[in-house]
Amino acid sequence: MFTTDIGIDLGTSNTTVFVKGKGIIMREPSVVAYDVRLDAVRAVGTEAKEMIGRTPGSIVAVSPLKGGVIADFDVTAAMLKRFVRQAIKGSFFSRVRMVISIPCGVTEVESHAVFDAAKQAGATDVDLVEEPIAAAVGANLPVWNASGNMIVDIGGGTSEIAVISLGDIVTSRSVRTAGNDLDEAIINYIRKKHNLLIGERTAEQIKIDIGSAKPYDDEGSMEIRGRNLVDGLPKNIIVTSKEVRDAMADSIMQIIEAIRDTLERTPPELSADIIDSGITLSGGTALLRGLAELIAEETGMPVTVAANPLDCVALGTGKRLESDNGFENYVFRKGKRFR
Repeated sequence: MFTTDIGIDLGTSNTTVFVKGKGIIMREPSVVAYDVRLDAVRAVGTEAKEMIGRTPGSIVAVSPLKGGVIADFDVTAAMLKRFVRQAIKGSFFSRVRMVISIPCGVTEVESHAVFDAAKQAGATDVDLVEEPIAAAVGANLPVWNASGNMIVDIGGGTSEIAVISLGDIVTSRSVRTAGNDLDEAIINYIRKKHNLLIGERTAEQIKIDIGSAKPYDDEGSMEIRGRNLVDGLPKNIIVTSKEVRDAMADSIMQIIEAIRDTLERTPPELSADIIDSGITLSGGTALLRGLAELIAEETGMPVTVAANPLDCVALGTGKRLESDNGFENYVFRKGKRFR
């Protein structure tokens, strides 16, 4: 009666918050602006992200998660505390029960860091669930059946690939190549080819506006601004869709190789199921133009993008909060679970 149930997709790029009875109430960048002089958090989320590259020396805008795991414990705990405070704003509930997603390839130390950060943020009970399980449940895949279901969750810091049957992971891969690596590849390409230095926000916007995994109709170009590395002055250039595609090609192929490797290690009976059911993509990077088609060509499997790829993991944590049905077979092996 006096408990607020919160599900959190704790991502490298974005954190999505689900509250039982309300649904998804928040999707914010996983960024914290920290004032080093006052030793205090200045801003969190969208407000903090807008400060990246624009802060004075006394304020540092940082992403406390790298590759899907906590890189700065105190800043992550402070960020979670802010998000939880916003989630329970105006509520008289005294207890917070929390389900948090984590990559399937984390170590026991990394999983306990997430558990401890959630406790420090005010959670009284904490459950950790692996991202592929949460994504598959959120995408409404029949993971509780005795059949193979393949989910590929491509976020900002990691790509989580798993084959799931009877409510648990049969085989999986977690590779730290994902959306942020595509941004970094664009930055490096433009620096080498055009002698122009651009920031992370600009690279992300290029990827969204004209980026693609395969050629597409009416390909465009985009004018971008940055700092000329030759004379140090601001400069404008035009980049094309083909240039952006070439820049991202190697990182995309790393993800596809991980998918192939997972398929090769899948038991034959489940492989037969995947031929029928196909591969489901989730995560923000699943929205990249032509990515599903390229994966289908390279693997020979049908590939579909989940209905709400950005929200699948958060929706999965929400279903874990709303019911234990189906989760009886799933026992997370590295963390603690609430009862």
